[in-house]
Amino acid sequence: MASMNDVATRAGVSIATVSRVLNNNGNVNEATRAKINKAIKDLKYQPSRVAKRLRSKSISSNLLGVLIPDIENPFYVDVLRGIEELAYNNNYAIIMCNFGQDEKKEKLYLEILQSEAIDGLIVAPAREDDPLLKKMVKDGLPVVCVDRGLKDSNVDVVLVDNVTGAFTAVDYLIKSGYKRIAYIAGLVEIPSSLLREKGYRKALEANGIPFEKELVRFGDSKHKSGVELCEELLKLTNPPDAIFTGNNLITLGALETIHKRKLRIPEDIAIVGFDDMQWSSSLNPPLTAVRQPAIEIGKRAVELLIQRIQDPERSCIQMTLNTQLIERSSS
Repeated sequence: MASMNDVATRAGVSIATVSRVLNNNGNVNEATRAKINKAIKDLKYQPSRVAKRLRSKSISSNLLGVLIPDIENPFYVDVLRGIEELAYNNNYAIIMCNFGQDEKKEKLYLEILQSEAIDGLIVAPAREDDPLLKKMVKDGLPVVCVDRGLKDSNVDVVLVDNVTGAFTAVDYLIKSGYKRIAYIAGLVEIPSSLLREKGYRKALEANGIPFEKELVRFGDSKHKSGVELCEELLKLTNPPDAIFTGNNLITLGALETIHKRKLRIPEDIAIVGFDDMQWSSSLNPPLTAVRQPAIEIGKRAVELLIQRIQDPERSCIQMTLNTQLIERSSS
């Protein structure tokens, strides 16, 4: 594979002159430019996209970074779909990294994205006080957070009304006749887990049902956590008659435990999940769930990021989208 040095040798010029031609710098006469372009064509030279951006920070890469916490979660897959669609329609490509709720991996990917000289970043941070991410914002990188924000930093945020979404789900269960309702939550350090607990508590209070600490279990937001925490709840002396689950992977884990115990849904126990999945209506029975506009979240994040790239000084926006309870047969 030909290098820039090969092109320079073939054209009889310096590497710096080749670089100026590749970066469309006007300080090269037409005869020299023609020789370099002929050498590039003859050698079939393909300039490095990364090297080109690093040589000239003033040139837009038309490249956006996307950092998500769990590619196994269908919610983030849909967010990514929205991001990719609108980015492509605006002539941007994306680099996607999945850190799997691992802060060390998140740090590595943030450093890699920095080295790629991305124009901007869409991220669901591991935690609200992420020091490296906050430094990147302070250093001027355009950043939009999705699903969760970043404390004490001026960034745009796109999320949903988690409190109202959880309240609606639990209130629906109560009005359907269930009184002992458990909540299986995700990671306690994720703001959405706590906001959904707040909505859960508000629904209990609004209906005169006392909060019981033993009915709330925080896990790691994954399938296995749903399996294990649902098992703990069902082993209680006085088990719940309904379960509200904090995301779709937890829901699937809880359903696995319920079916293993051969409990009937909703006769023996009801379940409502936060996150409606494309295949929720295909479950047995079809799942009642809180729908998040995940694709819309991705699209709005791209819109805000492009605005931020074009106007770094504009005021930050927190965009809160509505959820919708989809009633099916599991409750």
